[in-house]
Amino acid sequence: MPVIDSQVHVYAANTPARPWHSTPNWPDHVTGDEMAAAMDAVGVDGAIFISSFSMYQYDSSYAVEVQQAHPSRFGLVKPVNPGDPAVADVIAEWKKTPGTVGIRIMMTPEAERDPTDPGLDVILREAVRHDFPVNMLSWGNIDAGIAVVDRHPDTRFIIDHLSILQPRTPPAAPEPWADLPKVLDLAKRPNAVIKISGACTLSHEPYPFPDIWDPLARVFDAWGLDRCLWGTDWTRAFAVVNYEQAVESFRLTDRLSDSDRKVLMGGACAKAYDWSPTNG
Repeated sequence: MPVIDSQVHVYAANTPARPWHSTPNWPDHVTGDEMAAAMDAVGVDGAIFISSFSMYQYDSSYAVEVQQAHPSRFGLVKPVNPGDPAVADVIAEWKKTPGTVGIRIMMTPEAERDPTDPGLDVILREAVRHDFPVNMLSWGNIDAGIAVVDRHPDTRFIIDHLSILQPRTPPAAPEPWADLPKVLDLAKRPNAVIKISGACTLSHEPYPFPDIWDPLARVFDAWGLDRCLWGTDWTRAFAVVNYEQAVESFRLTDRLSDSDRKVLMGGACAKAYDWSPTNG
């Protein structure tokens, strides 16, 4: 089973030719070539490339360029805009683009998006029409995320980052797992799977982050490993954990069996996205 990272963000340097919308505390650039090299160094075969909303908003052109250069390494996910009256056409065109595996919606507090927003309804109906899973970022706003999942039982959801707010810089919050009961309740929804992405950033201890495993064990029990997708969330996690640590903390832990690791670090992701680096 290939090792698949369920969430990476890849981007070019901030230039007038390709300007950033905002400047997060990330490296000056992590190009497609640089990301592929980082994956090669630690034995990651492929990754789901989420076009960076912070930098590029709804423009996924750089992601498409990277996938064209590395067609067997990256499956592409694009944020889509509920406020765009042409969003159904955008999704239809995205489906035709080589390497695409899903779309993304933002349900964070900053998005100020009501779960009953008609634009969301359009997106989630079109996702079903085009057989796209919908990635949803609802950290800090998990109740709204749950409401969206419940409102659209026919849509396949992939819940980003455990739906738990994660820090961009250390330390983690005093009670980083405060929303865990709601995450466990969300597992009752059969149309959702969850990304175990960025989990290392929730640790109060240094690498290999041993204090993440007891709460993660509860997530695995509630969701089942076949609905849990490991990921690094590199480069958003850059200031907290490096790429090698985000991989090796899961690859080397004795809290997972070899068979568990195959599911968590590849099998569940390949199933959720119907994609693997072996089929491009």
